[in-house]
Amino acid sequence: MSPVWQAPLALGLLSIVGLLAALFSDGIGDVVSWVALAIPVAVAVWYTARSR
Repeated sequence: MSPVWQAPLALGLLSIVGLLAALFSDGIGDVVSWVALAIPVAVAVWYTARSR
């Protein structure tokens, strides 16, 4: 796999894990879903702010 696709694939898998955790679990699963879904958002904000 090309190194270009590693980061988007990791962020996509993290998003899937977060969505599934939010859908199927409570308690610690809620924390996992918040963290897993916040990381791709934080990365997008960081890259957007960095490019300005």
